[in-house]
Amino acid sequence: MRYAAHHLLSDPARPSAQLWRLALGVAIVVACFFAMGFAYFNLLAELVTQDEWPTLAAEIDEGSTPRGMLALLGSFGLISLSLALVLRSLHRRRFVTLVGPLPRAAADFFRVAIALTALAVLLWLLPEPDLMVPQPNLPLLRWLALLPLSLPLLFVQISAEEFAFRGYLQSQLAARFSQPVIWILGPSLLFGLLHYDPATQGANAAIFAVAACLFGLAAADLTARSGNLGAALALHLSVNIPALLVTAPAGHMYGLALGTYPFTLDDTAARAVWLPYDTLVLLCSWLAARLAITR
Repeated sequence: MRYAAHHLLSDPARPSAQLWRLALGVAIVVACFFAMGFAYFNLLAELVTQDEWPTLAAEIDEGSTPRGMLALLGSFGLISLSLALVLRSLHRRRFVTLVGPLPRAAADFFRVAIALTALAVLLWLLPEPDLMVPQPNLPLLRWLALLPLSLPLLFVQISAEEFAFRGYLQSQLAARFSQPVIWILGPSLLFGLLHYDPATQGANAAIFAVAACLFGLAAADLTARSGNLGAALALHLSVNIPALLVTAPAGHMYGLALGTYPFTLDDTAARAVWLPYDTLVLLCSWLAARLAITR
């Protein structure tokens, strides 16, 4: 069976697989995240002057500066903390059970990371459409100096999302339902819905939500095939490093990027260029990751 290894993640969830427990767990995670987020951003406000806080708050909201992006990425760690509380108190599970066997997860992470790095080099060698040619953003030396902070915090961000969707939701649903369509499609649809942002993405918001859903399906499939989060973490990192640290769309979450694209997220004219490109890259990345974890 193609998803036989997934029991490594679903087995620890079986003793607490009741749907009411999952629903309560999600509610507690959301409540804890907002409560700790309130404290987190109030702490940041205390670290700057009263006059400076509105500026920093706008930078965090837009991701328009390095400090704004670092603060934003760091806030995702609160999701992992909230999950740890819920797993221990409500499900009697250890946090590591969201990841799967650590040696296998680490091995799959590095296998997929190597494969996707090779794919990225190949894509870099291909000619780009004029619309995809980046413009300078951060000076190279400053960008390199920020990498020791930006890379770990980016990993905090992507791991929090993988812990929540592929680790927690997928394993708890798989422990309750035998049909993969439920525990793969359900969390992926929710992942896409939470990326729906008309205020920033305008008429492209639905397309971005669908793209996020497709990514969720790819990550869920890799998780189910491998029985751990290693491959999904590597895939997520391979998507977010180029999008947030190398070249970001202008106007949103570009504070840590070396360059920016000459279009914004709500640019409908640019959609015809970047949407097919991103979709094909995701497809190739998923296939490369599948090959990398084949044993």
